[in-house]
Amino acid sequence: MQWRIKPVLPVSKLIGVVAVVVLAFAFAGRDPVRWALAALVVVGLLGWAARDLLRPVRLAADAEGVTVVTGFARRRRLSWDQIERVRVDRRTHRGLRNEMLELDAGEAIYLFSANDLGALPEEVATALAELRVSAPQ
Repeated sequence: MQWRIKPVLPVSKLIGVVAVVVLAFAFAGRDPVRWALAALVVVGLLGWAARDLLRPVRLAADAEGVTVVTGFARRRRLSWDQIERVRVDRRTHRGLRNEMLELDAGEAIYLFSANDLGALPEEVATALAELRVSAPQ
């Protein structure tokens, strides 16, 4: 099983790049500070979009364990024995509700939003629980 980011996310980031470039040409004039800020934003958005395009699968699971994306685009394989807990972390702050899938692997905790997974964290937690139960011991 695999869960990947929603395809609209890298597209939105690339649209943001175009918007920043257009705004820079429209309003920066000859101001080097504005051009530098625009360049920083463009580089940041391009890097963020590149990560989404290079590693769209954020979480993969099978009978032996899970593979998660860490850092910019590295992968880490975790066996089911290494995973202490899988839960959905729900928080409400200032009227906004947020749900994150949390994989607790002892020394590291991996968090995934619905945008990272392309599915609701509750559904992914249920699928992971079913896989974990069916895993050979």
